[in-house]
Amino acid sequence: MTIRVMLVDDQALLRTGFRMVLTAQQDMEVVAEASDGAEALAVLREQPVDVVLMDVRMPGVDGVEATRRICDGGEGGPGDPKVLILTTFDLDEYAFSALKAGASGFMLKDVPPGDLLAAIRAVRSGDAVVAPSTTRRLIDRFSSVLPASSSEPVAEELRRITDREREVLALIAQGLSNSEIAARLVLSEATVKTHVGRILAKLGLRDRVQAVVLAYETGLVRAGGQ
Repeated sequence: MTIRVMLVDDQALLRTGFRMVLTAQQDMEVVAEASDGAEALAVLREQPVDVVLMDVRMPGVDGVEATRRICDGGEGGPGDPKVLILTTFDLDEYAFSALKAGASGFMLKDVPPGDLLAAIRAVRSGDAVVAPSTTRRLIDRFSSVLPASSSEPVAEELRRITDREREVLALIAQGLSNSEIAARLVLSEATVKTHVGRILAKLGLRDRVQAVVLAYETGLVRAGGQ
């Protein structure tokens, strides 16, 4: 099945480069482009798209706000487009905001073509493309911008999951994969996968990326360790 991709970036040269890479793939097609968030939202109302490659810093409606509107379901046309954020290391705070807004992951703009293509395919299949270890490094970098939370809301939110699930969530946030969590807790990998699914469902999270963000935001795990 062909993956329909939309490119959103205010730099035409970057869009051209990405388009050349994507159109060379048999399973991908660039069906739309936009130079800012507002234009992207307008196009999405008419054009079905599977994956949106979204820049974050653009004039007018930026990538974070556009991502929020797309993922909230209030904007966009047919289907449920996934958003893959394109960012640079010096814009980590924007990536954090976009992940909270519902983006399925983020990549650097100078990402190797093979990694970009793999990320698009992963996002289309419903996976998050930010590896747990990469997510942890990201959050460590901008820990100073994490919103403060009082202990009462934190306790209330985390009360929705069991002690074991809370333990699994903390290990996810520390950058451990399912197999590593299984080894740490002496569980089967299938059991860990079940715990992860229940955590996402109970906390109303889209994917593993948002689980990591929530763990840090609520104070379950802090940058640099528990």
